[in-house]
Amino acid sequence: MDGDRVEIDGGIMEGGGQILRVSTALSCLLGLPLRVRRIRAGRSTPGLRPQHLSGLEMIRDLCDGKLNGGEIGSTEITFTPGKIKGGTHIADTKTAGSVCLLMQVAMPCVLFAASPSELHLKGGTNAEMAPQIDYTVMVFKPIVEKFNFTFNCDIKRRGYYPQGGGEVVVRMSPVKELSPINLTERGTVTKIYGRAFVAGALPIKLAKDMSAAAVRCIRREIRDLYINIQPVREPDDQAVGTGSGIIIVAETSTGCLLAGSSLGKRGKNADKVGIEAAEMLLQNLKHGGTVDDSLQDQLIIFMALAKGVSRVKSGPITLHTQTAIHFAEQLTKAKFTVTKSEEEEPGNDTYIIECQGMGIINSNL
Repeated sequence: MDGDRVEIDGGIMEGGGQILRVSTALSCLLGLPLRVRRIRAGRSTPGLRPQHLSGLEMIRDLCDGKLNGGEIGSTEITFTPGKIKGGTHIADTKTAGSVCLLMQVAMPCVLFAASPSELHLKGGTNAEMAPQIDYTVMVFKPIVEKFNFTFNCDIKRRGYYPQGGGEVVVRMSPVKELSPINLTERGTVTKIYGRAFVAGALPIKLAKDMSAAAVRCIRREIRDLYINIQPVREPDDQAVGTGSGIIIVAETSTGCLLAGSSLGKRGKNADKVGIEAAEMLLQNLKHGGTVDDSLQDQLIIFMALAKGVSRVKSGPITLHTQTAIHFAEQLTKAKFTVTKSEEEEPGNDTYIIECQGMGIINSNL
């Protein structure tokens, strides 16, 4: 069997957990036995962390697969997939590891299951170095559903660094195939909205300060739009631990959604958190693309799986995106091209990511 394993070098390019997520999801979908070496070699603590391991174990359970080398700190795994089945699956990082990253690895797989799935994902809902759950619901969900599927994301409990303890339930039904997307028209920004939240021991005043600072920052660049960033205190029975943060979304006339977000931490001034998120949003609006930097790489696997040609206009291509493209091409028959956008406005740095998808068909349906 080992002769047929696809060999993945987990230390090249971005060198992090994303390589593991993309390659194991595709391995599961395509029935390709996999060996991943040098896992997260580009990180200060290489090898599997709890969130990567719980993601791998969930994928293994989703498809009755076999996983060797699945322990914390392991730098090499082999994975042999079986048949993807629906039903209820639980993944618990037992840390503040991101539930959104668990969702990233599982979602493409359960789309091609035999029956509907319910994923109980436990860990951090608003974690550093990962999309916040609010981003997943407000930006990722409406855009990724353009591939012609829907999912429901129910935030049961929020969990913050360091203890986690959050839980999100994702429900989705399988599809026959994915449609390609065409996101090349940016349009004009029509509204800006968001939420600034505090939980646990923090006063609502902090949320109000984050919101006000963000609005002031955006106003310097965008004067004539109503900006609605709601300050929220998370209910105590729906949040574990103490946390704070903000997400701001800009919606355009063509239905594009671009965001900026930031998390509070001890000793970090609330105004600074708000300004960070506002500046990230303005930066994402400046390049003229239809997707922000966080969404860019998350769309790659769906573009690779879809039937037909997908086109997305983005800002400068991130290393995460280059990495996702590299492994999607290595494992599927999808072909990507990235070209500098023709209709450049002065000062814009935009690219067209085009993909001839492999057109995977769900043989279970």
